[in-house]
Amino acid sequence: MIIAKEIAKKLLQINAIKLSPQKPFTWASGLRSPIYCDNRIVLSHPEVRRFVIDAFEEKSKTFSGFDIIAGVATAGIAHGALLAAQLDLPMIYVRSKPKGHGRQNQIEGELPIGAKVLVIEDLISTGGSVLQAVEVLRENGAEVCGVMAIFSYGFSQAQQAFTQANCPYLTLSEYDVLLEEATQSNYISSDERSNLQKWRIDPQGWSHQFESI
Repeated sequence: MIIAKEIAKKLLQINAIKLSPQKPFTWASGLRSPIYCDNRIVLSHPEVRRFVIDAFEEKSKTFSGFDIIAGVATAGIAHGALLAAQLDLPMIYVRSKPKGHGRQNQIEGELPIGAKVLVIEDLISTGGSVLQAVEVLRENGAEVCGVMAIFSYGFSQAQQAFTQANCPYLTLSEYDVLLEEATQSNYISSDERSNLQKWRIDPQGWSHQFESI
């Protein structure tokens, strides 16, 4: 819990996560959301970057026996590379689709058959993109030991998807911890926290209230 709270605090401080329940952000899907998460910003803050990678190293002990780190394109690549360097392990990355020229690779780097892989992502929303990468790795003969990400919204849809894929995962911090930290630091009020909790329960229903705006 200490790591989760500290990660949430740091992400808020560097504006990697922004909360705006009154003027929500628009996601690529068109849904309105009171939260915007861009963990690429972590890379520009050396102290936070070190903390995140140290936390990844500590939490990686949950998954035993992995011998390769795989980043998920694009946001997971840098964090995966930094962790691989810290652990002195090989690193690969997985594209969302095969490259359109050359060897048309979807996995970049060397992946031996039977390799045990720990997958790194920056953010877990529904889990779809990272689980697609997991499936690609499995289809290419890898054993996926698990997935780690910096942050998760904690949607039940994601939990169900990982269970169905038989893939363990963990995140350094998550939505409920973020709301607690944001409230304690007066980043949001208690009323705003209640509103933000409603969004996580029903994102589509919450978004509909802004359709006429």
